[in-house]
Amino acid sequence: MSPSLYLASQSPRRRELLSQIGVLYDVISVSVPEQHEPGEPPEDYVSRLAASKSSAGWEASRRDAPVLGADTIVVADERILEKPRDREEAIAMLLELSGREHRVLTAVAVTSNQGQSGVISQSKVHFRDISREEAERYWDSGEPEDKAGGYAIQGFGAVFVASLQGSYSGVVGLPLMETQAILAEHGVAVWNRPTIN
Repeated sequence: MSPSLYLASQSPRRRELLSQIGVLYDVISVSVPEQHEPGEPPEDYVSRLAASKSSAGWEASRRDAPVLGADTIVVADERILEKPRDREEAIAMLLELSGREHRVLTAVAVTSNQGQSGVISQSKVHFRDISREEAERYWDSGEPEDKAGGYAIQGFGAVFVASLQGSYSGVVGLPLMETQAILAEHGVAVWNRPTIN
């Protein structure tokens, strides 16, 4: 049986979020360079990556179902904080975010035989003060290594979050309200239950 959607992402968080709203999907592997262009605004950058991932997935698929691509970035003072390269960069990121507000942008793009459409979600997250010792212990937990901004709101990193304005699921990696709306444009239904043979 063909899936109703292909997910062009290896992120376990995005898989969990799609399953949460009952979307039947298969994962498709794509490789898209994540290179920020000089002077490129954060919104343009994250939207471009989501669109590129969706397009690459469409080219690699059997084209029998729409393809969803997504990307998430953390922005502090218009500086993009992506996945930390190492321990020191992760600790520096957390200390930069300590005691202040930052933005989390998640872009979603869907490509099908109807064309491509996209949406972007912005959330504002305010962190409490974080000590260097806490940042070091958090890195040692193993959680920050592959997370934009060096933290996971759905994991141990939740203890840093003083307030959130916007989409919780968007901060995790897939804004569900916006995703459902864009999937509906491409004929993908939610609230399905997988068939067990």
